[in-house]
Amino acid sequence: MKLANGLALNSHPSGRHFLQIPGPTNVPDRILRAMDYPTIDHRGPEFQALGKSVLGGIRKIFQTAGPVVIYPASGTGAWEAALVNTLSPGDAVLMCETGQFAALWKKLAERLGLVVEFIAGDWRHGADPTAIEERLNADRDHRFKAVCVVHNETSTGVTSRIPEVRRAIDRTGHPALLLVDTISSLGSIDYRHDEWGVDVTVAGSQKGLMLPPGLSFNAISEKALAASKTSRMPRSYWDWSEMLGPNANGFFPYTPATNLLYGLHESIAMLLEEGLPNVFARHERHAEATRSATRAWGLEVLCQNPAEYSAALTAIVTPEGHSADALRKVALSNFNMSLGQGLGKVAGKVFRIGHLGDFNDLTLVGTLGGVEMSLALAGIPHRKGGVQAAIEHLTRTAPGASALAQAA
Repeated sequence: MKLANGLALNSHPSGRHFLQIPGPTNVPDRILRAMDYPTIDHRGPEFQALGKSVLGGIRKIFQTAGPVVIYPASGTGAWEAALVNTLSPGDAVLMCETGQFAALWKKLAERLGLVVEFIAGDWRHGADPTAIEERLNADRDHRFKAVCVVHNETSTGVTSRIPEVRRAIDRTGHPALLLVDTISSLGSIDYRHDEWGVDVTVAGSQKGLMLPPGLSFNAISEKALAASKTSRMPRSYWDWSEMLGPNANGFFPYTPATNLLYGLHESIAMLLEEGLPNVFARHERHAEATRSATRAWGLEVLCQNPAEYSAALTAIVTPEGHSADALRKVALSNFNMSLGQGLGKVAGKVFRIGHLGDFNDLTLVGTLGGVEMSLALAGIPHRKGGVQAAIEHLTRTAPGASALAQAA
């Protein structure tokens, strides 16, 4: 049987698949090998050593001295856990419309019986600290019990300025908790749970942590833990108190995702071996190279504030009258490369390049080469030279480049 492009239905493209969506990301061989290990007794001493190691090590990635709860769940589960452990039915929460995932978190909160005020956004900017401050200043009765912000909006490539949000809350003296989603930023973009005064940080395994989907996280402040003692939201599976007791000894209250925890152990080791500052600098460098290519093509980055550019992904706007989804189909069928689709309000209007996780210069050059060829094949107006612009940036900013130039 033949497809429209002439390929046989059962044909297998040669070479590796370029998975350049902004998550799930490519899982490095080192982590795959770590996961390829016999399952052990999750009540025994060998597992206890593993549990203590990952529960302690993951704190370093969140940059917190407090507890981090690990769930066998997607990031959506961690969203729910953050809300049900800290709030009560009918509580008011303040959320910011930064993109599709902020909208989905809002929908989840409403289904739990929370009353959400959604600060409107244009999907091209991050959470507005001034707007948050104004809402909290006007809330003299302290009706809002939490402020919820997506740190890195995966649908738009916009990173909200969490330290500025924290300072805005502090200026008002409002007691609201600060809950932050780092599902597409943890392990890719600098994030400091303790230093930034975040009460609950939500994360998932399948992006900067370089793992398959299946683990999610809540990093918890003392203030959030105190709130959980009086929260009246029904919970069982998500209950922090049920987790924290066994966690103290390296165990879990129910069967854990043992082989994913093997992978998490290796992921933590890889990130710490590279050094978190180096990890963040690598992501920033690849992001700027991608934006250099985008500018050279004559295309537009969706994010409009350079201070909010994402280091994990870049969302690129296709010219009016041209489908981003058509471009993605061309990239997949011709070059075996998956690009992220536009979601929600930007569906069909943008494509997203993920440059996070297990990623290096040559992977980026190959990705941008595939995009440039796809732009030509899809008939999307653009200028040539995007790949070259990225190469020039990568060469100029390569580790040790200045020392080599001086030696020459």
